[in-house]
Amino acid sequence: MNENQYLKKPSELNNSQQITYYIKSPFRPFFAEREEKRTTHSERRRAGEMGFFSFLGRLLFASIFILSAWQMFNEFGDDGGPAAEEWAPKLALVKKYIDGIIGKTNFHIDARTFVAASIFLNGLGGLLFVLGSSFGAYLLMYYLILTTPLMYDFYNYKAGKPEFFKVLADFLQCAALVGALLFFLGMKSSITRKQPKKKIIKSKAA
Repeated sequence: MNENQYLKKPSELNNSQQITYYIKSPFRPFFAEREEKRTTHSERRRAGEMGFFSFLGRLLFASIFILSAWQMFNEFGDDGGPAAEEWAPKLALVKKYIDGIIGKTNFHIDARTFVAASIFLNGLGGLLFVLGSSFGAYLLMYYLILTTPLMYDFYNYKAGKPEFFKVLADFLQCAALVGALLFFLGMKSSITRKQPKKKIIKSKAA
């Protein structure tokens, strides 16, 4: 094995030359360091790309909730706006159902307050979710679980009617959003568990 062959990478040599290379080559540390730098740079670039696309995905997902909160806020007014008018009959049915179980009470669900709570959950939850917060995902999930069965009450329609399938489709879309949030929380928890814990090196007493 001549001196020029020491300048080659191990992958460019045959088996016998590779054995000699790893035993005698003075350039082995140089190539190993160069390969390590190349691998580190590639991993950093991949991590940067994944971080960007993850942020973009969260932004697109949360835009549904943020824009909804913004619209309800602009139309809120003194009476809660159109959202309160839409929710009033739904909440009246809920009160009627509760009264049928525990008896007639003075319990009242104010539509305006309900819309204000929806604005809070949508807006804050959406912004926190964009930043990758699990708490934001929980806020959005609680909002969907609370409102979806009330807003898209397909069970009050006769099966087979066009209205039934339309409301059912909306219900399933919201259920899919809940599934996406559960997937996000599961992946975030899994990544957190896989991260190695930093070892604390205790200094020896003199």
